[in-house]
Amino acid sequence: MIAKRRVINLMKAVSSVSCRCPAHSQGSISFLRKATTSEPALPATDYAFEMASSTVRYGPGVTREIGMDMINMKVKNVCVMTDSNLVKLSPVKAVLDSLTKNNVKYAVYEKVRVEPNEKSFMDAAQFAKDGKFDSFIAVGGGSVIDTCKAANLYMCDPEADFLDYVNAPIGRGKAVTVPLKPLIAVPTTTGTGSETTGVSIFDYEPLHAKTGISSKALRPTFGLIDPLHALTLPERVITYSGFDVFCHALESFTAIPYNERKPCPSNPLERPPYQGSNPISDVWARFALRILNKYFKRAVYNQDDLEARGNLHLASTMAGVGFGNAGVHLCHGLSYAISGNVKSFRAEGYSTDHPLIPHGLSVVMSAPAVFNFTSTACPDRHIEAADLLTGRTSNAKKSDAGEILADIVRNFMDTMKIENGLSALGFDKKDIPNLVKGTLPQQRLTKLAAREHSEEDLTLLFEKSMSVY
Repeated sequence: MIAKRRVINLMKAVSSVSCRCPAHSQGSISFLRKATTSEPALPATDYAFEMASSTVRYGPGVTREIGMDMINMKVKNVCVMTDSNLVKLSPVKAVLDSLTKNNVKYAVYEKVRVEPNEKSFMDAAQFAKDGKFDSFIAVGGGSVIDTCKAANLYMCDPEADFLDYVNAPIGRGKAVTVPLKPLIAVPTTTGTGSETTGVSIFDYEPLHAKTGISSKALRPTFGLIDPLHALTLPERVITYSGFDVFCHALESFTAIPYNERKPCPSNPLERPPYQGSNPISDVWARFALRILNKYFKRAVYNQDDLEARGNLHLASTMAGVGFGNAGVHLCHGLSYAISGNVKSFRAEGYSTDHPLIPHGLSVVMSAPAVFNFTSTACPDRHIEAADLLTGRTSNAKKSDAGEILADIVRNFMDTMKIENGLSALGFDKKDIPNLVKGTLPQQRLTKLAAREHSEEDLTLLFEKSMSVY
């Protein structure tokens, strides 16, 4: 009896300390059933991030493979989009030679507008509809790639009203659910990153502001990153496009963290392409900032420096992967009003029949003021960015983070001979209310700033950007 009682007591003791996981505990199973009978309430902010990007292929001369790619994809009728300047240059020739060698049927649309608007988007879309293409190749900078994305979309949804897919509040922000045709991007500038993103930007002339279409479905099927194409860029073009890379990396690195972004989506399909800074996007931003530190000046002032220009070309793609998932914020948000309200400024190195503030120039104009402003929200990030851009480890005080990064940005701008603020682009203080008005619809971007801001704050940023040095 004593032995039997000991066995019973031992079994009870084992039971009291045994595993409580669902596989071994009836009590835990009961708890699990209760937990799964009702959906938990959504948190106030997001709790996850996604990483998506086009496939990319990098290498000198890689453009020669594009004809074989078309054969491998079994396409029959290709639309090649470019602009009137590039159509005469080696990048387009390399694409067409490869298509011809591989007996791929194609038609060329060379009327892409540098800094496109809604009219030029729809003209390209009409060309695509008339051609009934089964694939697209975009050869050019952001203007060409973004135009090609839009043409693909509106060809595939011919009944859509133009504003259906345009970002709210200007458009209706309709989700892209129609299947799109394959699109291969061959970037020729070292800035846009559009070969990796699901964003298509244009000037909406009725409001004198830039806006765009944003959808993961717009991402190119893949990008061919050929550093040889960077050798064709004039000095001012690589300068301005390089500052687009510069701000892509800085803005994505200093954006609001993904788990502080509101609202939390009720369905993962509703999670936006621009999600806030996150550990993976940070990797690409850091890479791009290191490359800018090492190669930016060399790439601008040495046109035949393949190492420097090739690395800057790669940095553009890397920063594109980063900001294509993290997003950008105030520099880009303010830039859309700047370029949309251009008066008579015409940038050197750009052959256009209309006034033009190149995108990278409009973006960097406010950068010193913006990063001084946002530094109080995440000073460690601003100090790290400053270190990456200079290669020096800093023991700076957090209270000095904004001034330190702003001064570094100014030094880069001065080295690259960037115009001295908005006043040099033809603006004065009387234009600020219109510039603020053009920024307000850019909430898709501005809400990603780590520091909250008001209309008064935007006004002050424009005022501080009237002169830079």
